Amino acid sequence: MHDNESSNHYKRHQLKMTIHPLEIRHALEICDWSYEAPFDIYNWPTWEDMQKDGIEFGDSVLREAQYAAVLNDEQMLIGFAQFFPIAGVTRLGLGMRPELCGQGLGPEFIRLIAEEARKRTPEHEIDLEVVTWNRRAIRAYEQAGFRVSDTYSRRTVTGYAECHCMVYEPEEQ
Repeated sequence: MHDNESSNHYKRHQLKMTIHPLEIRHALEICDWSYEAPFDIYNWPTWEDMQKDGIEFGDSVLREAQYAAVLNDEQMLIGFAQFFPIAGVTRLGLGMRPELCGQGLGPEFIRLIAEEARKRTPEHEIDLEVVTWNRRAIRAYEQAGFRVSDTYSRRTVTGYAECHCMVYEPEEQ
């Protein structure tokens, strides 16, 4: 490697990520993300449809109360998080910019989001749901400190699927 070249492998471990309010510009960008199959089930509707239907971060009240942007130190959108309140539990929803998936950033990204949930509602258990075929995500969740607590069938955008509920149980440092 030459002095003016750098390794993507090295850089990805140096990526600084921080949590910020999810702004409309972030929402527009997320709606334009396109995941390849089989991960395309995570593609969002258009921003116009989300606003028209008042769903998810297309609803300004829900966006402010439950959603956050994950940005790098250059303010580039890395991903997003949803902190969905259930009695005694904060259920996480999250997504990473498609071109960053599969590059080893997942555990750090997920840990940042889980720790933010812990700060927001320290008395809550923190969990998430993941379809059982998504081995890449499950590995990242496990590396971030999540453990499978239950497996069940639930309705998804493509019909019923087997899902794991995973609970955040980081090793104490």
